[in-house]
Amino acid sequence: MKRLSLLNKLIFALNLLVVFFLLIACAIPYLRADFFSFLSFLSLSVPFLAIINFLFFLYWLLLGKRQLVPSLIVLLLGYFIFDTFVKIDLGGNEQDEGDLKVMTYNVRGFNVWHHQDIPNTMEKIKALIRKEDPDVLCFQEVGYDMDPHFMDYPYHYLKKIHTGHKVHLGLFSKYPIINAETIHFPNSINNGSYADIVVREDTIRVYNVHMQSLGVTPGSGNVRSKPVDFLYNKLNRRFKNQLQQAKMVEANMAGSPYPKILCGDFNNTQFSSTYHILKGDMADTFIEKGKGLGRTYDLFGVPFRIDFIFADQSLEIKSHKNFDEKLSDHFPVTASFSLKH
Repeated sequence: MKRLSLLNKLIFALNLLVVFFLLIACAIPYLRADFFSFLSFLSLSVPFLAIINFLFFLYWLLLGKRQLVPSLIVLLLGYFIFDTFVKIDLGGNEQDEGDLKVMTYNVRGFNVWHHQDIPNTMEKIKALIRKEDPDVLCFQEVGYDMDPHFMDYPYHYLKKIHTGHKVHLGLFSKYPIINAETIHFPNSINNGSYADIVVREDTIRVYNVHMQSLGVTPGSGNVRSKPVDFLYNKLNRRFKNQLQQAKMVEANMAGSPYPKILCGDFNNTQFSSTYHILKGDMADTFIEKGKGLGRTYDLFGVPFRIDFIFADQSLEIKSHKNFDEKLSDHFPVTASFSLKH
């Protein structure tokens, strides 16, 4: 650093600090999740940390300085070892007529509370569903008064819970549902569910989960008016709840007699312990067949991937698709599968 000015020395020190934070954030899934739950803050910040590191890399590159190396290394590690921000799929998606197509979507009550200036939200969502024509729909935040006779889906699991102010889930299917249950998350408005669906001669268990909401909306009054230690403690409790819930779903999936598909809003990223507990040895459809950023949620204009579809190894992933239609605070995700016989 002898040839650096004082200003560039300070910039490089800040650069190394951001590099360190990104390394820790990417390592979180491999640490003891219960002990390091507070580090989940960093898992949510990975997209921001990656962008900042990329800007540092460009800065040193334009100056022709070797100080670009730390940011370059951590970005390469983040891409090739820990996970991917951008997926380049050269093989393409190959969906056949007999494949099972699944959509997961946090619909935010179909905008019944007018959080967004989107008229006729329900009809626009229905139009999107008609166009995509999924066989199974996994909705989160469907609201309290959703009609169980939704579109042309003859089978559904839409259990309304009248205690605990639960956020309701809805699962709709073109194929018969022979069994379905709710996974009740304790001390939480969130919950999970599953349905055993007979698809021709096979039975598949589809999970629909909505993991613990963080309860903090950046820029809103519930953030600006609260002290930092209050927000920290609140988020730390919520992250611990997510880990407890993930372990509940993991235990339930371990007892499934059928091949599994897991869908839902995780309220956390692919760099979190929650993601890695739920994923287990299943395949992430975005990693297998996705393209681009895989964005399912925007925060301050930065793309986040917090809605996922996973599948058992006994299911062949044929396609994955992300959408740009802004009809909720989340974006839908679809994937298609065929059974490996």
